[in-house]
Amino acid sequence: MDLGFDVVDLEPAEHVEEGDTAPEFTRPLVTDEYWEDVALSELLDDGPVVLVFHPMAGSFPATYVWKELPGREWGDCQVVGCSIATPYAHKRLIDEHDLGDEYRLYSDPGNGVAEQFGIAHELDGMAGIAEPRPAAFVIDADRAVEYAWVAEEWPDFPDYDELEAAAQSV
Repeated sequence: MDLGFDVVDLEPAEHVEEGDTAPEFTRPLVTDEYWEDVALSELLDDGPVVLVFHPMAGSFPATYVWKELPGREWGDCQVVGCSIATPYAHKRLIDEHDLGDEYRLYSDPGNGVAEQFGIAHELDGMAGIAEPRPAAFVIDADRAVEYAWVAEEWPDFPDYDELEAAAQSV
């Protein structure tokens, strides 16, 4: 079957694992109305977080992720995305997928958050350009990682039912 793209095996990643403490960071958090710098710990003050890393807003993997996440039961968790897209691109993604104020997206153009989580990878044929590999982490209010999934190939997506169950168990 011709998929129109190549499936690429990604190099092994030394990423944050279940039981680790999630790295602290502050980045612009984009909503349907505005964005402001928000630390992960500030979000966790309101309860656990499902942090979903995805490729650039507008790419087909990002579109697939944001078509799959809404409509699920996340328990007490907030679902928050993160990619290298600018706040402007995230605002468009929120509008295009009608994510409303229920879902927010961290803008991380320098890919520093992905580097802290150990999931940054360089894009093929683009020297010096990196983005996060697809990944999902369920983080409890104490910043403990309760669930971790990181792609081993591109494109790859988490088992959304498993991710949902992990979120409901926190």
